Amino acid sequence: MTQRYMLDTNVVSHIMQGRDAALLALLTQVPVGQVVISSVTLAELEYGLHRKGQPVRLKNAMTQVLLHMDVLPWDESVARCYGVLCSTLEAQGINLSDLDMMIAAHAVAVDATLVSRDKAFAQVPAPLRLETW
Repeated sequence: MTQRYMLDTNVVSHIMQGRDAALLALLTQVPVGQVVISSVTLAELEYGLHRKGQPVRLKNAMTQVLLHMDVLPWDESVARCYGVLCSTLEAQGINLSDLDMMIAAHAVAVDATLVSRDKAFAQVPAPLRLETW
């Protein structure tokens, strides 16, 4: 099975800004179809876009980014994974924001490596796989 990478919202935002040459270079090395985002990430991006009054440059950048990756739905299997992951982490005293927990659970449920620059995810043990790009 090929490795899949699920990009967190902060990574997609950096891609949209287009100023991080190292990140863009890493992204071009991953074959098409192996980079995805969660529908939760899309929701966060849409919220940010609307909060900023939908600037044309950002809207165009988001459209371009989404042409190169699939948006995976948050479905029943992800919801079940979320319940297990949240209760397990809570028992260990680990608490992330609700949306971060949803994204982490989504990555675990679809067996993808989560790519993020958010240090909060470093608290989440296996089965979450995490990379910083």
